[in-house]
Amino acid sequence: MKVLVPVKRVVDYNVKVRVKSDGTGVDIANVKMSMNPFDEIAVEEATRLKEKGAVTEVIAVSCGVTQCQETLRTAMAIGADRAILVDTTEELQPLAVAKLLKALVDKEQPQLVILGKQAIDDDCNQTGQMLAALLGWPQATFASKVEVADGKVTVSREVDGGSETLVLTLPAIITTDLRLNEPRYVTLPNIMKAKKKQMDTYKPEELGVDVTPRIKTLKVSEPPKRSAGVKVADVAALVDKLKNEAKVI
Repeated sequence: MKVLVPVKRVVDYNVKVRVKSDGTGVDIANVKMSMNPFDEIAVEEATRLKEKGAVTEVIAVSCGVTQCQETLRTAMAIGADRAILVDTTEELQPLAVAKLLKALVDKEQPQLVILGKQAIDDDCNQTGQMLAALLGWPQATFASKVEVADGKVTVSREVDGGSETLVLTLPAIITTDLRLNEPRYVTLPNIMKAKKKQMDTYKPEELGVDVTPRIKTLKVSEPPKRSAGVKVADVAALVDKLKNEAKVI
């Protein structure tokens, strides 16, 4: 069974994000970039399924600038067998990424697509669902446990009221939650091996996909700074502040 794992290059989660002075976006100049944490969990899960014998090949995919090759090399160091880069400098929105992934699914014919439930830069939480809609495949989002057997995949997921278990017929789409697993530490030997693994590159036009943005960002701004808290003498003073200053009651 073949598994496709999309991964995204984002600003590292340890970096404090800064907005550009002109408000056009986030400043990524000289900023550490890394793989989206949810996608890292997806690569780890696909690798574990391969180690269990349920999967024969894991293909990592990234859409974006040429530097995404570094992210794909990390995915291959974790355990992906080969990688595909869709090289473009265009701003990619979830629908465009879903269309690119659909084109690659049609080309590679995987039985399972595992991807992070959302990216930590835009927090859209849309790509997996859009891809499932475009392909007409069943989907299980926010997976906390995945088991593959007999042409079906069993997914445990958390919902507002507790947890539920879904059984999907392959092919299917799964998006990963933080509780699914803890990605392994990437060792130097595996990083060296990843440099020798196959990486194919395509342009969006080669896949027949128009990635022109459908949404225009007008302005990006930081949230207002929070003021320091104050101590109140009693409940009456608290109610007064909530009513007259915060105006929440």
